Amino acid sequence: MKKSDRLNQMLRFINQKQRFTLKDLMHEFQISKRTALRDISSLEEMGAPLYVDYGRYGGYHLLKSMTLPPISFSSQEVFALYFSMQALQSFASSPFQISFHSINEKFLEVVSPKHREQIESFQKRVAFYHTEQTHESAYLEELLLAAVQNKVLKIHYTTPKQTTIRCIQPISIYAMKGFWYCQSYDLYKTAYRVFRCDRITSVEVADLEPRVDLKYVNIDNAHSLWQATEHAVRFKCSITASGVEKFKQQHFSSMKVIEEDENSYLVGTYEPSEMGFIIPYLASFGKSIKIIDPPMLKERLKEYYLDLINHL
Repeated sequence: MKKSDRLNQMLRFINQKQRFTLKDLMHEFQISKRTALRDISSLEEMGAPLYVDYGRYGGYHLLKSMTLPPISFSSQEVFALYFSMQALQSFASSPFQISFHSINEKFLEVVSPKHREQIESFQKRVAFYHTEQTHESAYLEELLLAAVQNKVLKIHYTTPKQTTIRCIQPISIYAMKGFWYCQSYDLYKTAYRVFRCDRITSVEVADLEPRVDLKYVNIDNAHSLWQATEHAVRFKCSITASGVEKFKQQHFSSMKVIEEDENSYLVGTYEPSEMGFIIPYLASFGKSIKIIDPPMLKERLKEYYLDLINHL
């Protein structure tokens, strides 16, 4: 990082912390003690109102908050921001109804002519292929805000077979394989569940207390809330290296890959009512998996393949 860029970031860092030590700067910016001391001198020359507290528990603190200069981005940062926006193109809906084309136009208006010219050249050399989102999710904003504000929602959830009323405490939302999903705690079933957002047809705030303390739950560990019911069926499949790669691309809380005797296995559970989900999911692995248990699952997979053959 250039010194000028580092000093600019350091100004924002100390303006936010108000009190800091040399170790704080060394850790945050990965610099030596000597460099940190030189940077502090440079900040003071730039007019930063710093005061030194000496002693064992001393350090630096800001006498008053500063008016910071406008944020400036390096060329690499400009290109990184532009490329990260490309993911928005593949979604028919997104939280707060963000429009890629609107953001794209505004972004290109404010970058320098040189950056704009380089981005236009990149567009001819780089392509982003995403799974297109074909189903709109009308309530992403409400679901996300409920998760942030720790509220319970009453929803109508429609599947090919039926529409049910559920009370859920949203935990987080995520996009995968062209669909938006909502990780939630289902208050009716008193269990962790994942809902496909495009199947939620109505939303209203419910006058119920949340059941999950979201301070200790986030999008990465929410699956730890999942528990199989007493009716769940356990399954086990041998899986090849290519199957493991496919599993990493799309997997669910009810399953995992384990290693036994230098072999890999896909293990997990499914509810009896989820047969319409588990069979097509396992079939998508092709020859990369082989069902070991239960035998009934293998027979149902055979029936699935025969039905496909009959439709050729």
